[in-house]
Amino acid sequence: MFLKNISKFISNYRYEQATVESITTVKAAFLDFFGVTYRGASEEASKIAYNTVEEIFSGNLNLNLRASVIGRNKKTNILSAGFLNGVSAHVLELDDGHRGGQIHLGSVIFPTALAISESFDLSGKEFLEGVIVGYEVGILLGKIVNPDHRNKGFHTTGTIGAFVAGTVASKLLKLDEEQILNALGLCGTQAAGLLESDHGGSMGKSLHVGKAVYNGMLSAFLARNGFTGSGTIFEGKEGLLKAMVYDDYNVEDFSFEKVLKEIGKVRVRDIYFKKYPFCRHIHSSIDTALKLKASIGDEYDHIENIAVKTYDVAAQHNNFNPKNKEELRQSLPFAVAISLVVGEVTVDDIDQLIEYGLLDNYSTVDKVNSIKNLAARMIILSDDKLNELYPEKRPSNVIIKLDKTFRNGVFQNITLLPKGDFENPYKLSELIDKFKANNPLYDIRNLTVIDSIEDYSMSYVVQKLNE
Repeated sequence: MFLKNISKFISNYRYEQATVESITTVKAAFLDFFGVTYRGASEEASKIAYNTVEEIFSGNLNLNLRASVIGRNKKTNILSAGFLNGVSAHVLELDDGHRGGQIHLGSVIFPTALAISESFDLSGKEFLEGVIVGYEVGILLGKIVNPDHRNKGFHTTGTIGAFVAGTVASKLLKLDEEQILNALGLCGTQAAGLLESDHGGSMGKSLHVGKAVYNGMLSAFLARNGFTGSGTIFEGKEGLLKAMVYDDYNVEDFSFEKVLKEIGKVRVRDIYFKKYPFCRHIHSSIDTALKLKASIGDEYDHIENIAVKTYDVAAQHNNFNPKNKEELRQSLPFAVAISLVVGEVTVDDIDQLIEYGLLDNYSTVDKVNSIKNLAARMIILSDDKLNELYPEKRPSNVIIKLDKTFRNGVFQNITLLPKGDFENPYKLSELIDKFKANNPLYDIRNLTVIDSIEDYSMSYVVQKLNE
């Protein structure tokens, strides 16, 4: 039974087994998560989610277990806190992820770990235990199901994310192996999230994350009280692999022997961090465009045409007419055009461009019109050779043709892996710069508590971070 082995790993894992590299990476991920979530709490989707939870639950669930809602200086019941922080963590498209697993992990793991650790006043070491096993299990399961799972239209962060949250919650609630197995079984039957929400310009993408957190915690609490779940929900004849991954799946022919040998191997270091508020599949194109901007400068109005050659999944992000912020974050042509005009784009830049009419039919702002004109002169091509490199790489080749009045030249560059991956990492100082850019009024001296989180209770850590 596959999940039984996963349950044993979760139950037996201890902080002392973690490498220094894993702990350092997790602390950096926690800092990054908090900055992204703190800023994300002010987004429209987060506000709607908060108001809805308040409308439904206010005054009706006066529970002893309460946890903080990041960015609002308020507490609510533990499930709602996890849900709301999950939405805020993902809404900006700035949360960490894993290339091979094709999953955003921190936005699921940290809301779960914080809600439970604060409510039960756990130690920093216990918090890190839960976080690390969450990354380990999430990466392992994500790599098993992808790319087939993603290609069938499922958003891994919503589906496998439920298992991830259930893993973290089970560890922090100190469930035994049988209880963990039941919790994961319940997570599997609640696994949901369709990519149509992502690319259809809706707020459903961040809902997937909030629900993954909610469902994972709910599953763990139910299992703790004796509620049972299917131990074969992942690999069974009518389980997740059969229903949501492989068309020709046969449980008798599927071997987990190789997979099980990977349980507990250090993978946390392999997560990526994001700098730009766009889908990760677009980041290689952004990085390449920024390299070309270094040569072209502000002469972008002399660009005659742009060709972006990339792998198929990235090429599918070809929305040339985004109607809202959610669609914009999934638009490769607009992301490249904005990068050529603005440079390294921030959340504030996006908000300002939208205010100036970026998503409207008409604008009087020259910079906005330049972006629209560049996007209109762009073609997006799926390149067979680059597609062969995916998913190990996420390549993008951008070719810019200038008009005769300015050089009459062709500028070209390629990026195989976007900035932020393990092989092309950000420095911690760059993550702090990202934090400050998104939260200019926040006192970053409060973040020092993360450096020595092992020495504190999590209720103190949360209090310090929310000062």
